[in-house]
Amino acid sequence: MRLRFLLCLAAGVAFALGFPPYGLAPLLPVALACLVGAVRGRSVWAGAALGGAFGVGFFGLLLAWLRVIGVDAWVALALFESLYLAAVGAGLAVVTRLRGWPVWAAALWLAVEVVRGEVPWGGLTWGRAVFATVDTPYANWLPWIGANGVSLLVALSGTGLLWVVLAARRRRVAAALVAAGAVLVLLAPWPLGPPGERSGSTTVAVVQGDVPGTGTELVLNHREVTRNHVELTEDLAARVAGGEEQAPDWVLWPENSTAVDPFRDEDTREGIADAVDAVGVPLVVGAIADAPDPDEVLNQSIVHHPGGTVGDRYTKRHPVPFGEYVPLRGLLTRLGFTDVGRLALIPRDMVAGTDREPLHVDGAAVAAAICFDVSYDDVFADQVRAGAETLVVQTSNALFIHTGQIEQQFAISRLRAQETGRALTVAAVNGRSGVIGPDGEVLHALPVRTSAVLVADVPLVRGTPPSVVVGPWLGRASLLAGLAVLVAGGLAYRREPDQGTRASGQEQSGGAA
Repeated sequence: MRLRFLLCLAAGVAFALGFPPYGLAPLLPVALACLVGAVRGRSVWAGAALGGAFGVGFFGLLLAWLRVIGVDAWVALALFESLYLAAVGAGLAVVTRLRGWPVWAAALWLAVEVVRGEVPWGGLTWGRAVFATVDTPYANWLPWIGANGVSLLVALSGTGLLWVVLAARRRRVAAALVAAGAVLVLLAPWPLGPPGERSGSTTVAVVQGDVPGTGTELVLNHREVTRNHVELTEDLAARVAGGEEQAPDWVLWPENSTAVDPFRDEDTREGIADAVDAVGVPLVVGAIADAPDPDEVLNQSIVHHPGGTVGDRYTKRHPVPFGEYVPLRGLLTRLGFTDVGRLALIPRDMVAGTDREPLHVDGAAVAAAICFDVSYDDVFADQVRAGAETLVVQTSNALFIHTGQIEQQFAISRLRAQETGRALTVAAVNGRSGVIGPDGEVLHALPVRTSAVLVADVPLVRGTPPSVVVGPWLGRASLLAGLAVLVAGGLAYRREPDQGTRASGQEQSGGAA
């Protein structure tokens, strides 16, 4: 058991190495095969322990960027998320007793991913298998089966790899056919390209104002950050007037380009008005705005038009628990926890938005996401179904600028472009800002930690890609399939008093079809 525990811990680390900034994607199916192989035939409790070990290795490395907040936050979140992998391990110990276990094991993996992204308090989607597939054959399936479908493919490749290894001795032909079929499945959508109909183009100017000093202390320097964005936009207007730069159709500022309400703070309001009037086109500002309740706050994308009029708004749909709001604040306040430590730095709770319509900017329908929003499937899917022609991500992430989190989030943005078949523009305070094509290719990018403006033509695309329909249904189906096979596997498990003997027999026979 100790050897299996160490194997699962190492497999979890290997799985994390498949994600940015490491990008060793071939390790993904190998790591999952090791996990399933170690758990298969064990008791439920042993499976939970082995799955938990995998989770500690995986989340411990994947979320290492949380150390900039505090080692305690990093360790606490990694251990908490490992509980979901413990549930995976326990479930695998049950479902791998069934015929067709490679399929059921993969469905169970996806089901737990779906639950992990919802519970508790909106869940945590970071670390989904799909988010490691940028620049791999898996990603070619994104426009057709969505993020859930690609996570399922990754899991199937891991369980299928284990089945091939176990079957190789006695079923070499079958194993070869399965391996060949897996390769064909991964390559199948390669020549199809992104779906959708080109509906024109728009020219966007991305402003990256940067943060003074180390680049991490945005809140302490928020007024200078806002001034940087105002001055860069005014400089852009001067260069356009002088014929030195292409005129944009609209301008995009990042999240937290103003950390105070631009409608209540006079300096901020005047700065934005000056920038908009100078450039003469709509400006999409990432702003922290006051909510009607003085104890609450909103994180918004706000369209400002020349002349002082304000257009559409998008409110962040997935605020970060214990980062942007405090769950169970009443209880924690009575216990005295909200007055000490990092919780004392969150005096007001950020309220989740409910927006499902795209922003309308200079005639283009623009789907917006703010920072961690991009990791949730519903944000872009809902807006694309409502007619969005292009996507934007406004992000700050200044606190994590020197960590791997920046590359992880940028990779998710690239995957969203592929999934929806739309170009995506990222505006970050100090990096990485850029324009991503509908195929996920990075077309333009600004260096991190620079004050600069990027002007680029962005294609507009219409039509509803299969991904935004198929993906959500695959997630729901995985939950139903996971529950069904757990029940069926549980009945089989109860009929097997000697799991060790059963596991040995399975390994000798090649794993059962």
